[in-house]
Amino acid sequence: MDPQWMDKLVIKNDAKMVFLIMDGLGGLPMDGRPGTELETSKTPNLDALARGGVCGLLDPIAPGITPGSGPAHFALFGYDPVSTNVGRGLLSAAGLDFPITERDLCMRVNFATMDAWGQITDRRAGRIDTETNERLCRKLKEGIRPAPGTELFFATEKEHRALIVLRGDNLHEEITETDPQQTGLPPISPRALVPEAEFTSGLLTDLLAQAKMVLADEPKANMLLLRGYARYHRFKSMSERFGLSPVAIASYPMYRGIARLLGMTVHTPTSSLEEEISALETTWPDYDFFFVHVKPTDSRGEDGKFDEKVKVIETVDALLPRITALHPDVLVVTGDHSTPAALAAHSWHPVPVLLAAKTCRPDRVEHFGEGDCLFGGLGRMPTSSLMTVALAHAGRLTKFGA
Repeated sequence: MDPQWMDKLVIKNDAKMVFLIMDGLGGLPMDGRPGTELETSKTPNLDALARGGVCGLLDPIAPGITPGSGPAHFALFGYDPVSTNVGRGLLSAAGLDFPITERDLCMRVNFATMDAWGQITDRRAGRIDTETNERLCRKLKEGIRPAPGTELFFATEKEHRALIVLRGDNLHEEITETDPQQTGLPPISPRALVPEAEFTSGLLTDLLAQAKMVLADEPKANMLLLRGYARYHRFKSMSERFGLSPVAIASYPMYRGIARLLGMTVHTPTSSLEEEISALETTWPDYDFFFVHVKPTDSRGEDGKFDEKVKVIETVDALLPRITALHPDVLVVTGDHSTPAALAAHSWHPVPVLLAAKTCRPDRVEHFGEGDCLFGGLGRMPTSSLMTVALAHAGRLTKFGA
């Protein structure tokens, strides 16, 4: 069901809501450990919050479907993750505040390492630092000649991630991504998926050939992998739908992009979790919805580092009292999807969720973890329903029907 049907029930009040999103929060046991990363973590503050709140599990898209970060975040904010799904390139462009036009095709890029036989040996080029990324983007800009009638823009996102924007007429996004999603394979050719995209696929093939020559002397980042092609899309804002005044506190450009596309004010980037909480405290008087994004849980999961993901969760738990001291009317703690270190990738497993509010009907959950949340009062529900539940607990929904 499209979650936007309930927009007409929204009423305004002064209630303040916090969504604390630990990216990739859900996990799996690993190397003989009895619990997931979250269950292994020492989280006295989250556990106390769980005992006074209500818990459950979320399916970002649908049971058994492994979600991308984009649709999973749209679902968190009450948008249907299927009908609003866009390529990650657009999210990156919005996150970097790139001046997008209707003639633009945006692409999310991974710098990657390719061996002498043309096979990818590292899809993230050893997670090169951002400064190296900036140098490589300048190098590509100087070394690649765009096709007549087109313009080409390169922008650093963070670490190994970058943005390419191709500007021209009659561009299409229905192109195969070139990332094989595993090492030991060559990049995939950018093949047109519809006849109208043949022209665009030819431009991208030429772009990659030129990029390969420009980057040939680089020890790590000697190839580009193109992902998430997207044209411009407009979304109804959270203010229009829910009457909220939202702010996003997130460091990674893609999540800042999602926030910007949904009409959130985007706070200046921070460099640590402590700075994110400080930003929450500083902005508290000015907004009524706060999206606080924690990226390292996902990064450590993707790197297969179970213990380091545990440390991130414990760091968040230690900072939690600074959030509760603000006395939000509704505090939600969850993730956009699961990223088990055991898989070193996103997974289809449901995500634990905790909601704390004075209007909660407490359940019997004693510990904030996947196993306990299975028996929580929220049950197992689509992530896109979470915003409806949060708005209800904030007193921001009126009765449906007579």
